Amino acid sequence: MNRSINSGPDQILPTEEITTTNLDEPVRLRIPESGKAIETVAPISVPGLLKRTSEAYPNHAALAYKAESKWNKISYKEYHDLVRTCARGFIKLGLERHHSVCILGFNSPEWFIADLAAIFAGGVAVGIYTTNSSEACFHCANQSKANIIVVQDQKQLDKILAIKSRLPHLKAIVQYEGEPTSPGVVSWEDLMIIGRDQGDEELDRILKTLAVNECCTLVFTSGTVGKPKAVMLSHDNLTWDAVSISQRLDIKKGEEIIVSYLPLSHVAAQVVDIYLVMLNAACIYFADPNALKGSLINTLQEAQPTKFLGVPRVWEKMHEKMMQIAAQNTGIKKALSSWAKNQALQHHLNRMKGINSNSWGYCLASSVIFKKIKQALGLNRCTTFASAAAPLASDIKKYFLSIDLPIMEAFGMSEASGAHTLCTIDSFGLDTIGTALPGMRTKTVNCEDGQGELCMNGRHVFMGYLNDQEKTQETIDSEGWLHSGDLGRIDDKNFIYITGRLKELIITAGGENVAPVPIEQLVKAELPHVSNAFLVGDTRKFLSVLVTFKTDVEPETGRPLDTLLESVQDWLKGLGCPAKTVSEILAAGPDPKLRKALDEGIDRVNLQAISNAQRIQKWSILPVDFSVATGELGPTMKVKRNIVTTKYADIIEKMYV
Repeated sequence: MNRSINSGPDQILPTEEITTTNLDEPVRLRIPESGKAIETVAPISVPGLLKRTSEAYPNHAALAYKAESKWNKISYKEYHDLVRTCARGFIKLGLERHHSVCILGFNSPEWFIADLAAIFAGGVAVGIYTTNSSEACFHCANQSKANIIVVQDQKQLDKILAIKSRLPHLKAIVQYEGEPTSPGVVSWEDLMIIGRDQGDEELDRILKTLAVNECCTLVFTSGTVGKPKAVMLSHDNLTWDAVSISQRLDIKKGEEIIVSYLPLSHVAAQVVDIYLVMLNAACIYFADPNALKGSLINTLQEAQPTKFLGVPRVWEKMHEKMMQIAAQNTGIKKALSSWAKNQALQHHLNRMKGINSNSWGYCLASSVIFKKIKQALGLNRCTTFASAAAPLASDIKKYFLSIDLPIMEAFGMSEASGAHTLCTIDSFGLDTIGTALPGMRTKTVNCEDGQGELCMNGRHVFMGYLNDQEKTQETIDSEGWLHSGDLGRIDDKNFIYITGRLKELIITAGGENVAPVPIEQLVKAELPHVSNAFLVGDTRKFLSVLVTFKTDVEPETGRPLDTLLESVQDWLKGLGCPAKTVSEILAAGPDPKLRKALDEGIDRVNLQAISNAQRIQKWSILPVDFSVATGELGPTMKVKRNIVTTKYADIIEKMYV
């Protein structure tokens, strides 16, 4: 299997090490000596994969983007040529072997091209969250020894200009949207001109030195606890994960997949949107940065995708909008809608139990009602609806089941190249994250009461954390198992369930371990007008919960506003304590009628508690909802528990006086 050091990019460099913390060191591939065909798929590099697809399907559309109200498509041959041109430009601008190109911007063809070009040119691709502050950007760029930083626009550029003098390896900044006005910043057009002016000799020489078992991508964790760690991913980590996902989803050649709104610094988006698509000669339509402000529906209607992946917030926003529309139904229309939803919900609940229940009622509702809903959403051709990056509440999944849109939960982590499990329409449930993808293994360790830490193994397991041997050894054991930090269990059908997070466990004063996330989701399910529920009680005698109400958000920044959503206002009016803002609720005390409604919701949650120690005894309403902009949520919408407990320490203390 070992080859010459200059026969890349698909060569495998000799080594027996299964981890590394250095960018210039390879690792041993975890390919079993025997096993299923999928487990022994020949390793291929990122450049090798794009070259193979562009040669086999040169005229297939690879990328579709909208400009001046018109959709434009880039073929795979054009895609490959653009990547090579950009790579030559990066080399001319000074990109060194094993140094990085950091990319700071939203989804776009330029993002994809820059990402792949960095790898082609012998560097390392690094996505940076668009929500990062200047200091957070500095951490990523400095750690990865960035030679080049690619930014979307002036807003992102300003972050880099503020830290430019502190980045000793930085040689060039490229802006891919708008004309740069700052001295020394290279426009995307000029970068491509530079690339076109260069010959292929140097690029081809560098490509021959690449190997599938060396690092090509760094993914910085969201930093919900401490500073973000740099996850090192090899070519094989990424391309192999794409192979496994592809087999589970049964993706056909030439399918069209919509990019989720997430900036592509998130590894799940990179795997699905770049490598999975590239592997299958599929086409991506780019949703714009305003996807959560209402524009996503336009992209869906125009693209008519066959697969659609959205983060939980995408599905939550769709749910909120559809509930507002449904609330306007009256009389026969309302009764017909309720009947149809019951038919669909029961149909899918039966399917989970292995019961084939294509009743006449479901078939009628599907052809008459749900067909129109799917057409309105642009999802009438879609065969897979998936959610990833964070848990999606069961009540949201149940709602979409009732309108015949079964959402498949996916689970993974940056350290597992993005994906490890996925539900499918033939094998799913409301509470499970599915079964492991083909060629991937799962086990639990240190089990108590039937649950333990979830561990993963396979070719998708990362190489190590850059410059952090201690954390690497904590996360990957001597046998190559990745310790996720998630508590979970595996049932007799190999379905995997996450029951908590080891580092997020609340340990009460009585010594009982409590996983907060399941209880928080129950609160939101029983009190649907609550946006976020945050459980507290570490070292305390009992549990309490902080709640926020659903409010409008500032369109540009995403900051929560004081104004309650119309649906929340209607609920309060129905209780007999009308209010239009959170401030009004808090100024009133809150109203006894609202207190009664919240108490009753918490009581319903407590009825489902498995022990007295897991019952909530007190609650408080927070003055503002959580958001990325205000710091309580990370880029993947996960709660930063340390930030919340510090920010609202006074409110928490009052509940324990």
